[in-house]
Amino acid sequence: MLIVLGLSFAAGGRVWGQVTVRGRVYNMYRTHPLDRVSVISSSGRGTMTDSTGGYSITVPDDDSIYFSYLGRATVKYPVKDINTLNNFDIALHVDPVELKEVRVMPRDYRDDSIQNRKDYEKYFDFKKPNPFKLNSGSSGLGMGAGFDIDQIIRYFQFDRTRRLLAFQRRLVEDEQDKYIDHRFNPSIVLRVTHLQGDELDSFMAKYRPSYTFCVRATDYDLMEYIKLAFTEYQKDRKENP
Repeated sequence: MLIVLGLSFAAGGRVWGQVTVRGRVYNMYRTHPLDRVSVISSSGRGTMTDSTGGYSITVPDDDSIYFSYLGRATVKYPVKDINTLNNFDIALHVDPVELKEVRVMPRDYRDDSIQNRKDYEKYFDFKKPNPFKLNSGSSGLGMGAGFDIDQIIRYFQFDRTRRLLAFQRRLVEDEQDKYIDHRFNPSIVLRVTHLQGDELDSFMAKYRPSYTFCVRATDYDLMEYIKLAFTEYQKDRKENP
């Protein structure tokens, strides 16, 4: 479990039964923010921190939120107990007892991806209810036709379905970005182009391939792509010094 090392609060508001909680997530020493920390509510809403560690999540005022990082989650925080809401900053630290179980280097994309799928299984597997495929069964409420009342209720929970699908898309996009980073990484680009520093960063940002290409490309295809992109990069620099 993640240990929360610090909390800070600032003014916030509660409107029409909805609460927006904002803040930043830091490392244990508060020396830098943590990106891609999952912020999840008990009702199924979710978001992730950005590159500055910032997050914003709107939930019902009787809901709770918690933070998940490296496969470990914090305790749940009832929003009604958060006195003020616009600066709910926290610092996270992995319990030292568990540090021996954490792989720091080298990172293994496949293992990380499998773990990510396990951590968020219910979100990856979520499917929009289909009114034409409601399972038959006895609801116990005298429905007569034998429809499953729970499925019917889920079908009409449009807001919840929309939120879950949006979070699912965010998780899939994040997983795809990580796969691109895994294939199109600085070490392989440096090996081909010999670019360094800001030039390397600029090249990788401009010629970052798509997820579809990275999935289909062999290692040879990827190397050829980098060579062709580097040729275009050099040509562009000569024409636009």
